[in-house]
Amino acid sequence: MHQRRDTILKRSLYSFLVVFLLLCQTVFAADFSKVMILHTNDSHGYDIGDDKHIGMPIISQIKKDMESKGYQVIMLDAGDIIQGSALAKYDKGKSCIKFMNAIGYDAATLGNHEFDYGIDVLKDRMTEAKFPFVSSNIVYSDTGKTFVEPYVILYKPYGKIGIIGMTTPETKTSAMPKYVSDLNFLEGKVLMASTQMYVSKLIAEKCDLIIALGHMGSSDSCIGNRSEDIIDNVGGIDIFIDGHDHKVKNNVIGHALQVETGSFTEHLGCIVYEDGKWTEKMISLGEYTKADRNVEKLVNNASYNVEQNLSAPVGEAVNDMSGEFMPGLRNQEMAMGDFCSDAILWQSNQILGQDKKADGCIVNGGAIRTGFNAGKIKVKDVQSVFPFDNEMWVLTLKGSKLLEIIESSTQRTPDEMGGFPQVAGIEYTLNLTVPYENGPQYPNSLFYAPAAPGSRVTIKSVGGKAFDPDAEYRIVVFSFIKAGGDSYGGLTTENAIVDAESLGVLDNECLQNYIADRLHGKIGPEYSKVQGRIKIIS
Repeated sequence: MHQRRDTILKRSLYSFLVVFLLLCQTVFAADFSKVMILHTNDSHGYDIGDDKHIGMPIISQIKKDMESKGYQVIMLDAGDIIQGSALAKYDKGKSCIKFMNAIGYDAATLGNHEFDYGIDVLKDRMTEAKFPFVSSNIVYSDTGKTFVEPYVILYKPYGKIGIIGMTTPETKTSAMPKYVSDLNFLEGKVLMASTQMYVSKLIAEKCDLIIALGHMGSSDSCIGNRSEDIIDNVGGIDIFIDGHDHKVKNNVIGHALQVETGSFTEHLGCIVYEDGKWTEKMISLGEYTKADRNVEKLVNNASYNVEQNLSAPVGEAVNDMSGEFMPGLRNQEMAMGDFCSDAILWQSNQILGQDKKADGCIVNGGAIRTGFNAGKIKVKDVQSVFPFDNEMWVLTLKGSKLLEIIESSTQRTPDEMGGFPQVAGIEYTLNLTVPYENGPQYPNSLFYAPAAPGSRVTIKSVGGKAFDPDAEYRIVVFSFIKAGGDSYGGLTTENAIVDAESLGVLDNECLQNYIADRLHGKIGPEYSKVQGRIKIIS
């Protein structure tokens, strides 16, 4: 009798505990109904609001307005913050971080362009930030320790939010190689395993929401390391906020929401929880006009400093000159590419003199960050075109090596390539009907040498003379290209460069001097169309 009573009592107690635990799960489950995630990516220092950019003052006011409506706002950024505009370049991104601090960002990941000023400057910017930078796949080559914390957990009244960062492996070729020589960017299967390990740690920490901040992109050039690849191969990610490829995304892949805002604060990402799922409600340019006066004051002060120091007139452009990336400078000849390479070749030959003059010039399309609008051109406009401060070099190369590097730097065309050669003094043809065949992989690079140089690219002339693969040519390039950046790893192989001479002048100085001295202050209609230096057969 007592045994039966004890059994009934145990069953009743068990039933009570089950009901209690279920009730606890209901009562204590994270309530996301008033949570809003605002996110940016690839702002590149375009923080001033105007007819093309929302700008940080309006973004800050949107955050305040949403909080006044009762939303708990999480503020995140997916990288490429401190480089790209004259404002960002002026103080190496210091102001950009100051704006984000004032807005109240919760976390950011590192983009490839965070490394453009070198590791020491980047560390200074991260120290100044009142929010953490996270990236799980940047490790020191010697120790394997992560460069920054791989993730952060935000403890909020409504739950625990795990945020893991990732940075594109393309950084090792898109950043100046010497700046990232001590770092390794995990990729492929190792990236997937590492990401899963950290996501599993966040799950073990009982995070209620796991967000990936990934400066990874979706381009074909990133296959195996794209945000889609990570979502497909890593379990447990709820939201993937992407960057790097400057695309607008709003997709559901399996369990995860994948989003991106484009670039240059054209949009502000806005994720809310509706009907049991996370939903992107992107805010576009022009939807809000009210600005946060405090942040506006910071932006205006920074802009004033730029204007005071970089507002000197250089000249004027008769026509608009497009600086579009795609289709544009990264997959075809562009008038802006002709102009920039002409300026650099002219300035270099002014320095070298007639007896030592260069035969041609290569400018990687990814180095040209914007174009010119018709009208007055100031110093700040020139520096926005070339914000990297690349030093110019003249390299003596055999014709066969010149052919190799042009072919390797068009291997993904018509898809986007930062290394796409805009040229002066060189005429070449690219035959897209011939597939690119990989030869050996270049050292410390994602790119491959052409298996048979000349099968896809033919060079018609260099320096006004018929091309000869056995001749030697003097070609002006950026220090970035000389170091094997982008797809120019062929210049780092043994005996690739016959001779190299620094010209002691920067890319933007060449541009400024060309406008003022060679063109007498006016970029005329000759640069309203391409010069016919690059022929593409498709």
